[in-house]
Amino acid sequence: MRRVLSYPDLKPMKGIKYSRQHLNRLIKKKKFPPPFKTSGSDRGQNNWFEDVIDEHLEACERKAAVTAA
Repeated sequence: MRRVLSYPDLKPMKGIKYSRQHLNRLIKKKKFPPPFKTSGSDRGQNNWFEDVIDEHLEACERKAAVTAA
C-alpha cells in the first residue's frame, strides 16, 4: 500500500523545509512533484505519495552528484 504524505509530513519525514509558497513555485516550474487532493475538490489538502517524493529526492541527489563531478 502506498503511503500518503501531507505538507506537514514533508519536513519531519523527508527533510523538505520549503514554505508552501515556495513549493507551489517549484511545482509550477515542474521542479517538484505535483500534489493531489484526497477530497476531490480544489480546496482539499495537498498530498503526495511517499514513493514519488523519494524518487524526486533521489533524482535531485543524482543531479547534484553529476554537477559536482
